[in-house]
Amino acid sequence: MSHEFLQNVWYLLIGVLLTGYAILDGFDLGVGVLYPFIAKTDKERRTLLNAIGPFWDGNEVWLLTGGGALFAAFPHVYATVFSGFYLALMLVLFALIVRAVSFEFRSKVESERWRNAWDWAFFVTSLLPALLTGVAVGNVIRGVPLDAQMEFTGNFFTLLNPFSLLVGLTGLAMFVTHGAVYVLLKTNGQLAERARRLAVKWWTTWVVLAVLTSIVAAFDAPARFAGKSPVVWLLPLLTLVFLALTRVNLNQDKHGPAFLFSALSIAGMMAVFGAGNYPYLLPARNVPEYGLTIFNASASQNTLTAMLVIALIGVPIVLVYTAYIYHVFRGKVQVEEGGY
Repeated sequence: MSHEFLQNVWYLLIGVLLTGYAILDGFDLGVGVLYPFIAKTDKERRTLLNAIGPFWDGNEVWLLTGGGALFAAFPHVYATVFSGFYLALMLVLFALIVRAVSFEFRSKVESERWRNAWDWAFFVTSLLPALLTGVAVGNVIRGVPLDAQMEFTGNFFTLLNPFSLLVGLTGLAMFVTHGAVYVLLKTNGQLAERARRLAVKWWTTWVVLAVLTSIVAAFDAPARFAGKSPVVWLLPLLTLVFLALTRVNLNQDKHGPAFLFSALSIAGMMAVFGAGNYPYLLPARNVPEYGLTIFNASASQNTLTAMLVIALIGVPIVLVYTAYIYHVFRGKVQVEEGGY
């Protein structure tokens, strides 16, 4: 296998890993953002926690795996992103740590004040990663200031530009919609009815923001789709079809298909993002030639080959294990005394 072929394969594989994270952790982050607004009683809050309890930590593994693959396959990109986006990434990491603690600690003390504090911590630490991951994607689409040594020359506030914040809000709406559909899939009664109403409202918000983001991107980062194959333009159309089918199935109370098409909509948006940015992993906003691509920022051919062998063994195992866990914990949630 040639070096160029391996570089393309790893661009695709990292995209798959990050898409897996967006779909899987997307719904439990979305549940966390909805948590204080959709659950009216402690039993309903415990129902939501038990709905995502068996999955949330495994879902986050996809992000860690994607980061690890980026480190090994494209080390220059990893170094630039993790140094330039340091504060934002530390905020996300801190939020994910506190979020994990909130799961385990909220029921350790029989105190309403204690539980309320951890419930709000769970909400905030779900909101931050959902928003900031979208902001990061927005900066990768738009490009960031880089120098000839592949180093980020901006600061934290450089990342908080209007376009990236718009992408962050789009990602937030995407995750919340996905989370609301998941709640609808896993619960009954008034909780499910509230989830259905919120899923419809947030779906509308998601579509409006996605269209607005596309329009702004056409002006702010026009080079992303310039010169692309006509086939690439089918991806946005396919994504719109998936979004429409999500709404159709919500209206028909077909919760399983609605969740499936919500997941496919996220995958479609990630595919549009990947196709638009190719071959860039981190474009340079100031001097295009300073941008980091799969060709000037990759590891050696031997490294990519060895990693591919490991991935071909490990990824199917992870997929089978993930499918098994979701199969075991399928169906509606039943709250028990020993739950969260």
